Amino acid sequence: MSTPDHSGIANGLARVRGQIAAAAARAGRKAEGVRLIAACKTFDADTVREAIGCDQTVFGENYVQEAKAKWPGLKDEYPHTELHLIGPLQSNKAREAVALFDVIHSLDRHSLAKALSRQCENQGRQPVVYVQVNTGEERQKSGVLPAEADEFISACRNLYQLNVTGLMCIPPAGQSSEQHFDLLAKIAARNGLSELSMGMSSDYAAAVAHGATSVRVGSAIFGNRVYPPAAQ
Repeated sequence: MSTPDHSGIANGLARVRGQIAAAAARAGRKAEGVRLIAACKTFDADTVREAIGCDQTVFGENYVQEAKAKWPGLKDEYPHTELHLIGPLQSNKAREAVALFDVIHSLDRHSLAKALSRQCENQGRQPVVYVQVNTGEERQKSGVLPAEADEFISACRNLYQLNVTGLMCIPPAGQSSEQHFDLLAKIAARNGLSELSMGMSSDYAAAVAHGATSVRVGSAIFGNRVYPPAAQ
């Protein structure tokens, strides 16, 4: 697990909230219309508790296994918190994801939609689901292609009966994010979707200006992550 800058978490949250409010004001929006998801991948439960103590209630995890080890106890302690899966999801983890997460951001293929649909029915739960769109059409990145998004969204709603309310994207590194945010917003609008999950620590202010309803911010709140060395 990463070692957070405990002295800086409150400051980080205050700074990010202030920048969200400023970006929203410049865009003629209300800051209350933007959900701050604190991306806590690699940070431990005590770090999450400290953020909760600063009135942060919405958190994002990238991996089901890490969330499974961290969050059941946190949810017992803080039932008002909301947990989002913001990383890729394997179909064989659908059961655990439906049981644990309130919102799943990374639906991108029919096999996963089918697995989630089955688990929603089996468990009697209906987490909110976002379709991930590969706006940059990058081969190495997850997400449905923009040209296929309308058909896939329709299938997720009508065939798989999933609670699809929004879209998510991760723009290509090294490119201006704005064009990708605009593309995602256009796809959402023509499909009647109200939620846009876009923007991370490096570009969340721009995402707010382009209509984001959720931004996923980690290092700007918790500090830099420390990853374990790769296995030899």
